[in-house]
Amino acid sequence: MEENLSPLFHALADPNRLRIIELLRQEALTVGAIAERLDISQPQTSKQLRVLYDAGLVSVTIEANRRRYALNRQALAPIDIWRSRLEAETARLDRLEEFLQQSKREGKS
Repeated sequence: MEENLSPLFHALADPNRLRIIELLRQEALTVGAIAERLDISQPQTSKQLRVLYDAGLVSVTIEANRRRYALNRQALAPIDIWRSRLEAETARLDRLEEFLQQSKREGKS
């Protein structure tokens, strides 16, 4: 299951977008609340939320004349899978290095 992670990494690469994700981990928020907490303009906040929405990282619920954004935790799953695979590969390479070092020590004895 190889997925293209580039859109997710691109969306998370911007510091403001990453800060928005951190806020939304705690609770769903309106654009105004996010802008206020991050001390950035509402238009800038909306722009950043659009990138996160397009990447599937946030969902939006319309309540009267407000939009409430929530983190889509399932969208982060491919990154978690990628991270797990990377850790497994690193562990495998570490074991290989240990084996080679041990073989080298035993060969010198």
